[in-house]
Amino acid sequence: MVCDNLNTHTLGAFYAAFDPATAWSLIRRLEFRHTPKHGSWLNIAENELSAMTRQCVHGRRFGLIGELREETAAWHQETNDKQRGVEWQFRIDDARTKLKSLYPKIKA
Repeated sequence: MVCDNLNTHTLGAFYAAFDPATAWSLIRRLEFRHTPKHGSWLNIAENELSAMTRQCVHGRRFGLIGELREETAAWHQETNDKQRGVEWQFRIDDARTKLKSLYPKIKA
């Protein structure tokens, strides 16, 4: 499970939402990975997870976790071999237009 750094993304949140036995059974099955603070790459990671879901696992069922790991590892290797990049289209002028409420008003 990939989590950002919100204070609600803790193991304790499972115990707040579920009875202890259910919370423990869920926690045992998950691996938590926290994103770095101020990690603007989160959108890139979300795009990659979305692409993997669409291209590799969508509409398929896996009987064993090993099968899922093999399939996603093969997809991951092929994707990394392509070395695609991310081209940011959001320029400063675009930001000033679309997010004008966040920019200070300067009187000339």
